Amino acid sequence: MSTTDNQTIQPTKKGSFLQENNKSLLFIAGAIVLLIAVYLWYQGVYLKGRAEEAASKMFRSEQFIGVDSLSNKAIKGEGGYPGLEKIAEEYDNTKSANLANLYLGGIYLRKGEYKQAIEALSKYSATGSPVADPLALGLLGDAYSELKDYKQAATYYKKASDKASKFTSPMFLKKLGLVNENLKDFKGAVEAYNKIKSQYPESAEAQLVDAYIARAEGQVK
Repeated sequence: MSTTDNQTIQPTKKGSFLQENNKSLLFIAGAIVLLIAVYLWYQGVYLKGRAEEAASKMFRSEQFIGVDSLSNKAIKGEGGYPGLEKIAEEYDNTKSANLANLYLGGIYLRKGEYKQAIEALSKYSATGSPVADPLALGLLGDAYSELKDYKQAATYYKKASDKASKFTSPMFLKKLGLVNENLKDFKGAVEAYNKIKSQYPESAEAQLVDAYIARAEGQVK
């Protein structure tokens, strides 16, 4: 065995970790700075530009909706203007794309294309709007109701009624009561109807709610 084999190998002394890896650390620091710059550009220039472009194209789609929401012009577009489907797909991460998904959900629902409505509405992201957010949830409830998935419908109607204003919450509560009756959850139905009566006595739904309460109470065991 050689003399070298019998000797303990000593670590080399070339300075501290920072000194030995200064090139790597400089590379990492440079990469972080670059990523920050890219992120700021993405947020401030790229997304802003895309948002403005999407909004300008969205205007035409909204005009199509106003004329005839059930025509394919709003969905597919016409005359060089993209429809809601393309805006939602190509301009994701913009407010226009988010709103396009809400519009699409409502249109598909009215056309009787309930699964497509659910797919579009599921892509909608809450914005804090007291109008749009509960509407999206309520439309999901409608789509599931039409598919006779009353358990899912009840979930969305409950969420919608909790988020909605005093003008629309009674409507969602009434729908919640009705799907609860379909689920044989008559206690839950009574609870929803009573909430209309106690919290929204001036609403249109409250005017006939006593009949719904009596019907559901008659089934409670």
